[in-house]
Amino acid sequence: MYTTLISATDLAKNIDKLQWVALDCRHDLVDATAGQKAYDAGHLPNARFAHLDNKLSGAKMAANGAFHGRHPLPDKQEFIHTLRSWGVDDSSQVIAYDAHGGMYAARLWWMLRWVGHKAVAVLDGGMAAWTAENLPLTDKVPNVVLRGGVSAKTGLVSQVNVADVLANLATASRTLVDARAPDRFRGENETIDPVGGHIPGARNRFFKDNLQADGRFKPAEQLRSEWAAILPDSGKAIMQCGSGVTACHNLLALEVAGLPGAALYPGSWSEWCAEPARPVATGSEA
Repeated sequence: MYTTLISATDLAKNIDKLQWVALDCRHDLVDATAGQKAYDAGHLPNARFAHLDNKLSGAKMAANGAFHGRHPLPDKQEFIHTLRSWGVDDSSQVIAYDAHGGMYAARLWWMLRWVGHKAVAVLDGGMAAWTAENLPLTDKVPNVVLRGGVSAKTGLVSQVNVADVLANLATASRTLVDARAPDRFRGENETIDPVGGHIPGARNRFFKDNLQADGRFKPAEQLRSEWAAILPDSGKAIMQCGSGVTACHNLLALEVAGLPGAALYPGSWSEWCAEPARPVATGSEA
């Protein structure tokens, strides 16, 4: 069972097995059609396409009109139905991949764990690692074999909501870590959300700092050392980013490092900054 990362070599040995399900998570925050186009041009054999906006996110607005961020989690049962439509069942080994260092694949990794499915891993190095090994691509859409389905299980991860994060401002009992690029964290060059800055008290760990130059994750020992300098206790940490996507990359890095237990704030900065009454900090962290 693979539960964090898998190499291209190991994936190639297993990708044709019926119980293995590869999911293509390529995406572009500026062009929502880019991932589908890339998939259509060529993808891993038997891979299904998992669109961030349509399959890995839910409604942005709640029934009461509250904005939950740019990529809120979907209804859990709807997501389980989506997994079943991809042919995922309780025995499946799921592999998520993208072409962006795992920034989107990690979201799917976290969501599988959210519904209690442990056998899910991210292709380390993504498409670049696959093609570097001269492994095959195809433009054929697979015929999905619908199997028993994913049963409802206890989640393997935790999450917090905006009220929890707001309450933490007073107690600072949990360490909040923002996965966005340092300039956006400081409130500079904000082009995605309407307000620049960060949640007061947050620390910055750019998700790309989890990677080596070739796009693969750093060794576990190195990640553990780097993260230990940021988090006194991973079990009392909250990961966030712009919209709850790249925060999952930091959560995956923590799992690789052997530092589990941090929670995800799905709404992240996009939800936080939508309410003017919530405080905003700018500049570098203290």
